[in-house]
Formats: sequence, structure tokens, C-alpha cells
Amino acid sequence: MSVLVVIMFFVFLFMAIPISLVLGMTTILYFLVEGNTTLMESAPMRMYSGLDNFGLLAIPLFMLAGELMNGGGITTRLVKFAKVLFGHVRGGLAYVTVVSNMFLASILGSANAQAAMMSKVMVPEMEREGYNKDFSSALTLASSIVAPIIPPSMIFIIYGTLSGTSIGGLFMAGIIPGLLYGIGFIVLISLIGYKYNFQKSKRASWKEIFKSTFSVLPALLVPFIIIAGIISGAFTATESAAIASVVAYIVGAFFYKELKWRKIPDILINTVLTSATVTFLIAMANIFGWMIAFEQIPQAIVTGMTSLSDNPIVFLLLVNIFLLLLGAVLDGIAALIILVPVFMPLLTTFEIDPIHFGVIICINLTIGLLTPPVGTGLFIVSSIAEVRFEKLVQAVAPFLIMGILILFVITYWENATMWIPNWLGL
Repeated sequence: MSVLVVIMFFVFLFMAIPISLVLGMTTILYFLVEGNTTLMESAPMRMYSGLDNFGLLAIPLFMLAGELMNGGGITTRLVKFAKVLFGHVRGGLAYVTVVSNMFLASILGSANAQAAMMSKVMVPEMEREGYNKDFSSALTLASSIVAPIIPPSMIFIIYGTLSGTSIGGLFMAGIIPGLLYGIGFIVLISLIGYKYNFQKSKRASWKEIFKSTFSVLPALLVPFIIIAGIISGAFTATESAAIASVVAYIVGAFFYKELKWRKIPDILINTVLTSATVTFLIAMANIFGWMIAFEQIPQAIVTGMTSLSDNPIVFLLLVNIFLLLLGAVLDGIAALIILVPVFMPLLTTFEIDPIHFGVIICINLTIGLLTPPVGTGLFIVSSIAEVRFEKLVQAVAPFLIMGILILFVITYWENATMWIPNWLGL
């Protein structure tokens, strides 16, 4: 590959051009520099073929379900329920942020969407109760990374589609890692809270707890139906997204009566815009990956890794280091589409389960949301919460360290991902 193409890739990247356009522009530049008009002519068909997959239909459907739940008042009830349960303990509102993100992860499936929404809700609330704004913003951002881990998960859908791995198996494999991240962040909050003497709210009465529990039960129907349906084999992960959208509409319109017809056009527009952004990125990453394959870069990476060691423990260590560094400069979905064809042949060589590896690679790239210079989560929360970027980077560092430690636990403790799928025979 031309040195000019590589240089221009990083120039485009650090010009803050959207990553989807960076990938497309770099690929076109490669075709022009190499003078390969045949590949240039085939690029549109390649972009289309990268999207011509039934499994990817789950992405807009889960996005629609999330929008319907937001519009129907479901997400606010989940946050209120978490506050009723945990708000009275010291640092309670910080715990509420983590638990609320875990609840919402079973609805949204996108860390960026969750970080944006929770920044609007929780950061002002925590600030009113005396929490430091930098800490509140960092906690909200860090907690959002459970969204792509706890099912349903957009990034698991893309990995499963690319690798031919069971999406239902990936969903189930994400449950224990998602809980581990929640517990890890709660432990970290307790340590920080002990040092800074966090606030606590008034304890809710039993009447308030009962009322909030009764109110939230319809909201919990959506994740319950998704998981129960996939486990029972009643429907596929893609079909579950359509069913989740229908249930979300019924709950919001008829149980809570907050989802009015006037909200539907905005919900559909938001769904179309976010779906278009993701699918355009997938298309661009597909032709970029095609260019890399044409240059035989995957084969070079495979040869390099296998020459270093034939030990799966060392291989997974190298993969984690490589992905953590890559996640700092490249969008997670784009990196996933490019790298899955590179790593899949190595799984057989090192006898690694593709479901376990899928969880590892997806968590790695999700952590990239917290790392500068390209961590999109940092930019989203910094903008919405009005926190200086460098202050947010500094405040999120303890959560980033905890996230990496949990990643290595999941990497070398295979049962953390495989116990539920094996138990269910997925």
C-alpha cells in the first residue's frame, strides 16, 4: 500500500472528519494512486453487498424499540425505579447511574445513544445533589459501555453477521460480563465515595418502593420477551427486535399512555437517521476492509501473530493490546468489520470459541469510546454535559483502568462468557 494513502488516512482522521467518510475517502485515494479502475468500478456493488444481510435488519428494529421506549416513558420509569432502590445509600445517585445504565442496556444496545441520553438526565441531577460535574460526566460515560455488552447489542449483531456466529449465543454470552462491569464500577464508586464522602438521598418508603416496582413491571417486559424468546427458540435475534418494537409501542401507548401519535413521526425520523449513520459506516468499512484484503494485510498480521507465539494465552494478550490501541483511533464498528475476517482463521488455530472471542473483541472496541483522541463517547458527553474534554479524560481514567482489568478477567475466564450459552445449548 502506498505510503501516501496511509499518511492521508491519519491526516483525514485527525482533521475530525467523520470516520465513515475517512474510510471511503482513503479507499478512493488508494484506487486512484494504484490506478486500479476495475476495483473502483466494483466499489458500489461491494458497498451494497456488505449491507445485503438479513441479520443487519435487527439494527434499525432495535433502534426503533429504543426510540419507542424513550417516547413512551419507559426509560424514565427505569431510572426512577433504580433511584428508589439505591438512592438512600451514601453515593446512592452514583449507584443509580450504573444500575440505570444496566437496565437501559437491555433496551438501547448502543453506548453512544445511552451516553447521550443519560448525560441529559443524570449529570444535572447529580450536580444538584452536590456531586462534582467532572466525576458525574465520567461515571455516566463509563457506565454506558455496558450497553453493547448486555443484550440486545448492536455490535454483537454485526459481529455475528460477519462471522456466522449465533447472535442469540452472543446475546447470552454478554449477560455475565455486563454484570461484572456493573459490579466493578459499583466497587470503584464505593472506594471513591469513601474518600470524598458522597451524598445520600432520603430513603424511599415501602409504599414508594411498591408503587415504583408496580410501575416498572411493564417496562421490563421488553428485555424479558427478547431474552425469553431467544432462549426458548420461539424467534431469532432479528425477529426479537421486531417483537420488541411492537411490545414497546403497546407498553408506551396503552400502559403508560405517554406514547401519542404526534410523537411517532419524530421517533421514525430519529430511527432512520441513526440507522442510516450506522449502515453508511458499515458500507464504507466494507470497502475499506476489501482494500486491506486486496493488499494481503490480514495475512501479514496472521503470520506476524503466529510467529510470535503458538500459545492462546499470549495470543489473546496480543489481541487485547492491539485492539485497545486500535480502539483509541478507530470507530468500533468500522474496526470490527475490518478485523473480523482477519482474526476468524486464527480462532481454529488457537482453539478459541468464536462466541467467547466475539465478546472479547466487542468489549475491547467498546472501551475505545473512553479513550482519546477519537473516543466518540468522550466528545458526546463533553458536549452535552458541557465539561472540558481534557477534564473528562482525566476523570474517566479510573473507570477506564477498571474496564481494562475486567476485560482481562473475561478474556482468561472463559466461563464468564460461555457458561450461559453452554447451559442453554446455544
